[in-house]
Amino acid sequence: MTSLDHRTPVLVGVGQASERIDDPGYRGLSAVELAAAAARDALADTGADPGDVASAVDTVAGIRQFEISTPISHSPLGRSDNFPRSVANRIGAAPARAILEVTGGQSPQHLVTELAGTIATGGAEVALIAGAEAISTVRHLQQADDKPDFTEHVDGDLEDRGFGLKGLANRQMLAHGLLEPTSQYALFENARRARLGLSREDYALAMGELFAPFTAVAAANPHAAAPVRRDARELATPTERNRPIADPYTRFLIAREQVNQGAAVLLMSVGATRRLGVPEDKWVFLHGHADLEEQPLLEREDLSGSPAAVLAVRHALDLAGIGVGDLATIDLYSCFPVAVFAVCDGLGLAPDDPRGLTVTGGLPFFGGPGNNYSTHAIAETVVRLRAQPGAFGLVGANGGMLSKYSAGVYSTTPAPWRPGRSAELQAELDARPAVPTAVHPDGWATLETYTVQHAAGSAVVIGRLDDGRRFLASTKDEETIGRLLDGEPIGSKIHVRSFGFGNRVTMTAERMDELFPPRSPGFRDDYEHILVRRDGHLLEVTINRPDSRNSLHPPANAELDEVFDAYFADPDLWVAIITGAGDKAFSAGNDLVYSASGKPMWVPKNGFAGLTSRESLPKPVIAAVNGFALGGGCEIALACHLVVADETAQFGLPEVRVGLVAAAGGLVRLPRAIPAKVAGDVILTGRRLSAAEAESYGLVSRVAPAGQALAVAREVAAAILEGSPTSVRTSLRIMAEADGFADTVEAVRHPSPALDELLVSQDAFEGPAAFAQKRKPVWRNR
Repeated sequence: MTSLDHRTPVLVGVGQASERIDDPGYRGLSAVELAAAAARDALADTGADPGDVASAVDTVAGIRQFEISTPISHSPLGRSDNFPRSVANRIGAAPARAILEVTGGQSPQHLVTELAGTIATGGAEVALIAGAEAISTVRHLQQADDKPDFTEHVDGDLEDRGFGLKGLANRQMLAHGLLEPTSQYALFENARRARLGLSREDYALAMGELFAPFTAVAAANPHAAAPVRRDARELATPTERNRPIADPYTRFLIAREQVNQGAAVLLMSVGATRRLGVPEDKWVFLHGHADLEEQPLLEREDLSGSPAAVLAVRHALDLAGIGVGDLATIDLYSCFPVAVFAVCDGLGLAPDDPRGLTVTGGLPFFGGPGNNYSTHAIAETVVRLRAQPGAFGLVGANGGMLSKYSAGVYSTTPAPWRPGRSAELQAELDARPAVPTAVHPDGWATLETYTVQHAAGSAVVIGRLDDGRRFLASTKDEETIGRLLDGEPIGSKIHVRSFGFGNRVTMTAERMDELFPPRSPGFRDDYEHILVRRDGHLLEVTINRPDSRNSLHPPANAELDEVFDAYFADPDLWVAIITGAGDKAFSAGNDLVYSASGKPMWVPKNGFAGLTSRESLPKPVIAAVNGFALGGGCEIALACHLVVADETAQFGLPEVRVGLVAAAGGLVRLPRAIPAKVAGDVILTGRRLSAAEAESYGLVSRVAPAGQALAVAREVAAAILEGSPTSVRTSLRIMAEADGFADTVEAVRHPSPALDELLVSQDAFEGPAAFAQKRKPVWRNR
């Protein structure tokens, strides 16, 4: 090995730590303490002086725990605010650099690859990667009277890389209950079953046969959370203990997260190993590696596999100069069966390969310690390869929803650092065409895949409309769920209908009408959150939630949407006014108190107040702004044709101050309504415009004396009602059409069909006739 460049990276130490709450020596260790215990074992595993090695650590990287993996995660017993340095402090290390990696099971292998490359280019000499979870302990002790406090405040810089969740979730998935991994992987699993043409029973047995050997490995692993050997039938058969979770999964087939486990890996340059006295029989080299990402879930052409994962493993093997048949050990990330099947399918690996597909026992049986599982896989691989000098081992690490894949090929055989082609391969993956999607699908479609969430009594489906667009929908209808659980539903026709609260699916259009009877536009006798008043051809709508400054929640939005549907459909109503109850606020926008309560938040398909996303407002709507028009309240006003503001009114879009954005039209309409720089000031700082300032920019059409916004709005409405309603509607239509033309002359010349329709209307004849006869016209609105 004397010919190796002194900067060549090499793995020299691995360690693992674990405890179960029913162990005689159970200590209730925190995640930091478990990771530190594993790190101490890694230091000792080098065969050099642990103190000298700890002092030489210049980089420490921490795997993000589940309790800090998403914006809504929490730490019931507290946590360290600098996890990597907490671990470093406990082992006597003082690294110059500390990293907290992004969320995802790919992160351990990704960090090994990244830091090996950093060492190879001279950016580091000794790097420690450590992670742990104490989920079982936290759940066990959080209700105890003498519960521990795991809070730690640690000085020193931290390179916190954030959650790294981009592309893993969106509003559609949130609206349809598709954020938890089990349901997402179940969609992939059922898609694969259908592709293979297997029955439910045969596929369940195939999953059991895949994982039965994993249980045998776990049973022999002292760190395993569930060291119980089970056969395929036991794994595949639903029982009280092996309860159905999300079809086709039962409890034994999914990752076990309630664990207390830690693992650590130590990398060095060859120069550092020699300086510190690390024996060469401890050295393990990274021969091949790759880090690739898949498209977002709904954009993938094939939901039954993972091209990115397969390509990552292939490239790692190619870089190492070996094939699948040359591997002595294999560990494929196994949070769910399809994560293993997808790689096997792509590589031609048999699920019952005699070499085995795990070195730990896999996530359902060894345990799924958050994002840190593959650190354990790397540790086990290193130990096995040291016992088989010259052999090769593969670690495949999966993150997200078959989203990110990192692969590493290891061996004791000396090898120089080889930069890979991951960036080039990623560009090829990114260039694949994305499947078009429909946010609001309606009509007949074909079922592409599905899962039934047994505890919730709901189902999530992915389908394709006849035009090829993919959509997401859900249902709680027992009849539909029963059909999904009977025979093979994939490929059958389904009926989908979109609502503000989400897309719903049934097997027939008749069943859809039973569950969601079509509503003809019309007014109710009373409303809970609004007031409605008709005065001849005028409609007045008042948001009646003064105690919450007329902020809107889903029930109020739904009532407003219904009322405006009725207004636009009623030929006897020609002008509408919307205002707020009391004198404090027109509307303070979204009801953040309701939103913070955890109740489902949604808006009608027509947008906030049933106005901001409506395709067209064919009749005049006047906003009578009496007080604050903030956030969604301002967006309502922006969507209206005219705005009459009380002189004390204030307009603003303060969303950035509460971590949100003005997504109900404010970001689009305000820069088009007032000077762009002023709009940017309002949007980015959250500052408010007074009524006078808003009028000066043209946002407000008239300013009324204090307390007189509604009265002046009525005067404006009366003036509109003096004109022909047909002419008013036609004027609104032609103005809207003109917005589609950048060139003024082209817009003027545009032959609008609305003008042709007006010229043959009864009102078009009545107007000139009344003028000639010197009488007041009698408008017929036709």
